[in-house]
Amino acid sequence: MSRATSTVVSSDAMLVSAIRSGDEQAMAQLYERYSAIVYSVALRVLGDTGVAEDILQEVFMRLWRSSDTFDATRGSLPGWLAVITRNRAIDSLRKRRPEADITDVVVSIEPDIAGAADSSRALEKIRGALGGMPLPQRAALEMAFFEGLSHTEIAEKTGEPLGTIKTRIRAGLLTLRKAFNP
Repeated sequence: MSRATSTVVSSDAMLVSAIRSGDEQAMAQLYERYSAIVYSVALRVLGDTGVAEDILQEVFMRLWRSSDTFDATRGSLPGWLAVITRNRAIDSLRKRRPEADITDVVVSIEPDIAGAADSSRALEKIRGALGGMPLPQRAALEMAFFEGLSHTEIAEKTGEPLGTIKTRIRAGLLTLRKAFNP
């Protein structure tokens, strides 16, 4: 580590320590030093300047209120801030409302006989393909797609090796693909 980098790291630790004592000037210095990094991470994840500014404020408020959660022995302050920013931005994305308003969605109430017939034929193909599979392969596919289990969870549940489960699911998917594209 260069002498300048070492000085900044020790300076960051001292400023965080000062924040723990309620030093507003220390907070201002850290904000001056790292607000651009926090903002750019938030903006890159969100793509929205207004929400990125909100995340910027949230991250520095967290630093002010919970500065004791930063541990200089585990990493650098800019890295810690970037990770917190990224996590907050992702949380914000998950909380966003859908783009379309529910009143703008048109719902068709007319029966779609052709669509129902296509669905029925597709289900028959799927049932036929599943019926022709070996039982372990079929069971792995059913656990993955109907129970929502991951490959690892299926391996744990069945007591089979993970590679075997992955192979069975892949072979089953190929069988289903052939049923639809002979």
